[in-house]
Amino acid sequence: MHVNQATVAQAVTVSLKDLENGNVSFDTLTEAFGPASLGIIVVKDLPQHFAELRAKVLSNASYLAALPEKELESLESPESKYLVGWSCGKETLKSGHFDTLKGSYYVNCAFYQDPTLSSAPAEGFPDLPQYTAPNIWPNAEKLPTFRSSAEDICSLIIQTATLVASACDKYAEANIDDYKPGYLQRVVETSLTTKARLLHYFPATSTDQAEKQEDDDDDWCATHVDHGCLTGLTSAMFLDEAASPPTLGSGSGSDSDSLPILPELEKSPDPAAGLYIRSRTGDIVKVNIPRDCLAFQTGEALQLITRGKFRAVPHFVKGAKTGEGRIARNTLAVFTQPNLGEEVQPGLTFAEFARGVVQKNY
Repeated sequence: MHVNQATVAQAVTVSLKDLENGNVSFDTLTEAFGPASLGIIVVKDLPQHFAELRAKVLSNASYLAALPEKELESLESPESKYLVGWSCGKETLKSGHFDTLKGSYYVNCAFYQDPTLSSAPAEGFPDLPQYTAPNIWPNAEKLPTFRSSAEDICSLIIQTATLVASACDKYAEANIDDYKPGYLQRVVETSLTTKARLLHYFPATSTDQAEKQEDDDDDWCATHVDHGCLTGLTSAMFLDEAASPPTLGSGSGSDSDSLPILPELEKSPDPAAGLYIRSRTGDIVKVNIPRDCLAFQTGEALQLITRGKFRAVPHFVKGAKTGEGRIARNTLAVFTQPNLGEEVQPGLTFAEFARGVVQKNY
């Protein structure tokens, strides 16, 4: 699979205002999510504070990854299968090797429903700690805005996902027999299991790049489909950590409200790096998310809920090959998922479905 000559596809784009006013046509949704689609929609005209929130959260990913090893270990949650807090090198790739090229920070988004909640309630699901283990947050003195900015941007993404879900509901109600009106919007809006994943793709060393097989294109994130309903994605932030190291000075959070936002490269230093989607015809295409927009991808739960009208999209991330500097890539994904007891198809709860997915991947 070679993607150096891959086509750059233009994703279907809608305005937040059109989503709010219910003006997104069925044709647009079919083009975005239907059988011949790329399974992705881009939302533009976001609230003004989104740009600063994104920059702050994605900068914090580099600051987090720069914490001392012992501090990062204290943020791990083995009991949740590393689906809460920090992890690196715990996930297996298609080759069977552990993925050491990215650091990951998972956050339960139950706070969207209730600020006092740190996870979905464990009652009735004692064997699913990946959803019921409480959030772990880094030291607020070292990373003063990490939690607040993460919660703020996740809430904004979930609110937007709810509007996309509402548009999907209208389509499903018109095209699927016995579809429950407003089902997907309710699932997204009331979920206690929605997960956010802040990702830091470490700068590849010259040794890493030399060892890479030429045909191993999905080197930063192996080809997969998400298992939730809609996955909200920010555009990636590329950083040269040699030119602008994410330095955590002693007491760095004590004299100011936040660490400096790291300078973002104008564009990826490697035009081939980024998000790739395997289209319905089997072609590999690259999709760019504008910096001031959010994208939403379809997951397996949505495919089940819509009985295949909307399809989950296989995708992967390709790393940047760079000659100089230490180029990192940071991004945020929010996986809107049904509550554990919610049926995603008759007789199959999301809990049962998720158990199989986690067992396969971790």
